[in-house]
Amino acid sequence: MTNNPMQRLRQDIQSMHAYAIQDSVGMIKLDGMENPHRLPVELQQQLGQRLGQLALNRYPDGRVNELRRALAEHARLPEGFELMLGNGSDELISLLAMACDVPLSAANNFQPACILAPVPGFVMYAMSAQLQGLKFVGVPLTAEFELDAVAMLAAIREHQPSVVYLAYPNNPTANLWDDAVIEEIIRVQGEQGGLVVMDEAYQPFSSRSYIDRIQSHGHVLLMRTLSKFGLAGVRIGYLMGPAALIGEIDKLRPPYNVSVLNCECALFALEHAEVFADQARDIRAQRGELLRALQALPGVHPYPSESNMILVRVPDAAQAFEGLRARKVLVKNVSKMHALLANCLRLTVGTAEQNRAMLQALQESL
Repeated sequence: MTNNPMQRLRQDIQSMHAYAIQDSVGMIKLDGMENPHRLPVELQQQLGQRLGQLALNRYPDGRVNELRRALAEHARLPEGFELMLGNGSDELISLLAMACDVPLSAANNFQPACILAPVPGFVMYAMSAQLQGLKFVGVPLTAEFELDAVAMLAAIREHQPSVVYLAYPNNPTANLWDDAVIEEIIRVQGEQGGLVVMDEAYQPFSSRSYIDRIQSHGHVLLMRTLSKFGLAGVRIGYLMGPAALIGEIDKLRPPYNVSVLNCECALFALEHAEVFADQARDIRAQRGELLRALQALPGVHPYPSESNMILVRVPDAAQAFEGLRARKVLVKNVSKMHALLANCLRLTVGTAEQNRAMLQALQESL
């Protein structure tokens, strides 16, 4: 034993890589699935005046309960269900890992609890499991980025996960999955006593939602965020489900995890939801135009999208990524995330002007 404080830090954490955020100064930023539209100037001024009147010397108060009620109404939360707030979806995912950290029974040799999700998928599912000391099981999608029903069901029966995450639509593949397969996964996961979390981060751009079916199950939670709604900088996520389940998970939520500034921004945005709905309609329209333009580019294979991003396969992802960056366009190179994503880039849908610039830069970079 030495006096080196690094020895007190977990070895698995020391071997991890920190979440990397690309430098976007001076770039057309199409790497983070953000809404490219800002608030109209008039609303910027109204919001600024409202935020300036807040009592920043006080901890958050019951105003957060008004936000919970507003979000429940916005999401059409069913009777008997409850909603909890997170500092983005990332915090909610971490709280779920903490809440479900229950080892399996003696019949399973008290193995650590398990989180299961299709891969490639959102990186925080695996990261939160690792940080909590849980096992993560990633079940590969098919070559067409569909759920592998046989493999998913077999993995659930073998590993008995505490939580199965189903992103709807998925990140980074941007697609929805077959509803019959989802229902079978929910049924089998329920039979062994686990939770299913439907992650609808990209719901504003999707043609379907699970909210109308959540009442059919007592073990299904639905997670959303205001990040894709248009408030990525505000960091508000919310988790919905049966009141008893949400009540237990909410016990782990840190006090005052949503600041008065974030809360008021979210309430203001919901009061002007039609502005953000118009922005989402524009993004969906731009997505269609962008898909058609990408399909016309030789050597580029875009995949169908129900999100505000498009996954494309190119002859050489590294070359195309660097070519785009040299032309001041920032996208996400996901080709190293998983073998199924070989030579794939993830493109955020931007404004019409941003998309035209990206297309020209991509064509020149191929």
